[in-house]
Amino acid sequence: MLVSTDEARAIAIELPAGDKLGEHQVHERAWLVVVKGHVEVTEPDGEWASGGVGLLVEFGPNERHEISATEDSRLLLMLSPWPGKGHPSSPD
Repeated sequence: MLVSTDEARAIAIELPAGDKLGEHQVHERAWLVVVKGHVEVTEPDGEWASGGVGLLVEFGPNERHEISATEDSRLLLMLSPWPGKGHPSSPD
């Protein structure tokens, strides 16, 4: 984790080539930025995006997705609000 405040959280993720973050979701709105490498992002409905450095993908709260690294990758994940409604640490 890089930063965590009452408003947002920023997380750096190292994802080696061939690895993936299997289908998952977060409670918050999320923005994913590729800082190094190349990834493929897929959603259960078949929509997908692929790209390298500078790729920005936005996910709505509770939107399911999968991220696969096609080469060694570094990702920046930003979540807001933090924690989102329904998150185990949320007061809601």
